[in-house]
Amino acid sequence: MKNITIIGAGTMGNGIAHTFAQNNYNVNLVDISEDALNKALLTIEKNLKRMVSKEKISEEEKENTLNNITTHKNMSKVVEKADLVIE
Repeated sequence: MKNITIIGAGTMGNGIAHTFAQNNYNVNLVDISEDALNKALLTIEKNLKRMVSKEKISEEEKENTLNNITTHKNMSKVVEKADLVIE
């Protein structure tokens, strides 16, 4: 299992995406709202920066985590390639 699709970029969705991405899964974060997707990525980045400042993770781990997340507005293509879908 390597490809995870998360439907919904709200509070729970971005937290789940963060956790999977930090553990080296390929994460597709899906939402119909571009604003929600952008906000989710900003939240994840802010949380990762906090972890770097507390020396819980390295800057490289932060960058790897962010690179593991791809955002999408169209669910159909990413769902069919997913090993796991979380709504």
